[in-house]
Amino acid sequence: MRSITRKKTPGIHRLFLSIAASVLILALTAQPASAFSTVDTQKKPLSPEQILNRYRLSSPLLSPDVSCVAFVLSDPLKGTSSKSNIYIYKIKDKALIQFTNSTKSDRHPRWSPDSRTLAFLSSRSDKTQIYLIPIDGGEALALTESKTGIRSFEWSPDGKRIAFLSTQPKTEEEEKKQKDKDDALVVDRDKKHALLRIIDVDSREIRDLTGEKWRISSFTWTPDGKQLIISATNHPQPELLTEKIYSIEAGGGKMHEIAAPNGPFNNIKVAPGGKAISYIGSRTDGPSAHDLFLLPLSGGKARNLTAAAINRPIASYSWKKDGAVLVSCLTGVARTFYSVSTDGKVKKHKNFKVQPGSFTTADNTIAFVGETSTTAPELWISTDYCAAEKITSFNKEWDKIELIRPEILKYKSFDGKEIEAVFLRPKGFRQETKVPLVVLVHGGPTGVWSDRFNSWGQLLAARGFAVLCPNIRGSIGYGHKFMVANRRDWGGGDYKDVLAGVDFMVEQGIADPDRLGIGGWSYGGYMAAWAVTQTERFKASVSGAPMTDLAVEYGAETNSINAYDTWFMGTPYENLDLFIERSPMTYVKNVKTPTLILCGENDAIDPVAQCYQFHRGLKRYNVTTDLVIYPREGHGLREEKHRIDMMNRMIDWFSKHIKVKTPGE
Repeated sequence: MRSITRKKTPGIHRLFLSIAASVLILALTAQPASAFSTVDTQKKPLSPEQILNRYRLSSPLLSPDVSCVAFVLSDPLKGTSSKSNIYIYKIKDKALIQFTNSTKSDRHPRWSPDSRTLAFLSSRSDKTQIYLIPIDGGEALALTESKTGIRSFEWSPDGKRIAFLSTQPKTEEEEKKQKDKDDALVVDRDKKHALLRIIDVDSREIRDLTGEKWRISSFTWTPDGKQLIISATNHPQPELLTEKIYSIEAGGGKMHEIAAPNGPFNNIKVAPGGKAISYIGSRTDGPSAHDLFLLPLSGGKARNLTAAAINRPIASYSWKKDGAVLVSCLTGVARTFYSVSTDGKVKKHKNFKVQPGSFTTADNTIAFVGETSTTAPELWISTDYCAAEKITSFNKEWDKIELIRPEILKYKSFDGKEIEAVFLRPKGFRQETKVPLVVLVHGGPTGVWSDRFNSWGQLLAARGFAVLCPNIRGSIGYGHKFMVANRRDWGGGDYKDVLAGVDFMVEQGIADPDRLGIGGWSYGGYMAAWAVTQTERFKASVSGAPMTDLAVEYGAETNSINAYDTWFMGTPYENLDLFIERSPMTYVKNVKTPTLILCGENDAIDPVAQCYQFHRGLKRYNVTTDLVIYPREGHGLREEKHRIDMMNRMIDWFSKHIKVKTPGE
């Protein structure tokens, strides 16, 4: 692996939330770089169409007897949807079996405690229902007949009941009002939340545990089956985190508050023995869940198990039979497994040759979805936490596709802070030739460029662009302090980190200072818009789903993201000057850079008005600009034709406004 470090030089002065839905995340492999790009010239060149021809694997789950792994396989996107089915791999027989075959989508596989039945969610009927299918074969039978659909479910420890979430259907009066177009809604007050319910598997009798005033985010059973532990709130507020942890009796629905964690938290689990719960929570009051906590149910304060020993964001975790916890966390651009004991002792496991995503573990067996920047995702199994065996080959066609292996770069920013970046040398790169450079900024801001495939980066590098993907301050994977370093400072130090990376590439003799571009989605889109209001160095900008007027965006964005933005910037009601100061719209008259703006028509996270407003300002000041609106789309593009169009426009915009010279030119 090549590593370049830069000495300090003077610099100038969002959850990459959904680019994963439209632009897959960047990755790198530990391969040495040469004077030329590390590509196989016998392979097919990468195209936007090929990028969509990729199977996705998710939700691996070992059976309780550790004989099988169930997982979900999603077909490549076609039209406006992607079909998914459930597969099972029998470990002893080394047999891979397609377990469901639906024309719609099957997902969320869950084993019965005796490992004899697999339950799952399916949209094969009008509404999503829970289906059951015996492990030894047979037809899948619907357990539920919900008129509104099932959101999620979990087996009880004895296998006789299933807890699930679903909303109440409309009443006759509500149906009539809707038919008569007399259906005005009071925001927040008239919203129906899903009820937590329990169904008896044999009798199919259903009991409600909660009412509609409660918003339930997650739930899990205690080992004795007498209670469920839930994350819930009975007064959701857009800009506040009001969720707490409760226990609720499975028999009668009586609730008891257990804890009110400070800041966002998720992934509640009950420790073996049932005397404590664990969750991924916030070290302070935000901005996102970062550390693993252990909380005794008998009372007391939650203990942070990973802040001191690991100090990296916990992506997921699983309890082991020996009472330790296996955690997966981001360490820079890679994911690493650690075993953590309840007394805080930590053992780091050797990294696999592929980067693990979602995983499942029992005894000493671990199954996970693994990939890298140049290795397509497949299912892998390890029995010793060291060597792992690839057991599927759904994406074998990707072995024939030409990809460029990125490198790790490290450089000093304006204040001496070290910034790690992922770099792709362009196809046909010659050491003595300066090339056009595009900087891609991830979303979040608590996102990260990690060891996974990046479609924008690969497409651009295949067409002669050098691509720099810096993990600027605010990124995860570099410790809690680094993650919160851009609080109240969007467009400040993080922007300077971007420029310091550009300076570094110019100083290395790689980037042509007269042929620079910048792009990104969500928070990356914000940075692409912000940068061109602050400097004329960039000759082209591609801004996807940006925030351009932070005060207006704050008041219009979906509730789910509001508390996150509040943590970073406060509220415009109290900090309006800061919101104005850090909004691209404030400085739109300074822009000279040709700017392409890409937006989903129904984006609720960064509403489309943000794009219209910036585009209108650019046109007023005669800046070369295009605004592309994708009908029916949200924050991330989900339709085949739209995603292809988006990638082609991105390529064409950079190619048109930043000339790429042919080798020898």
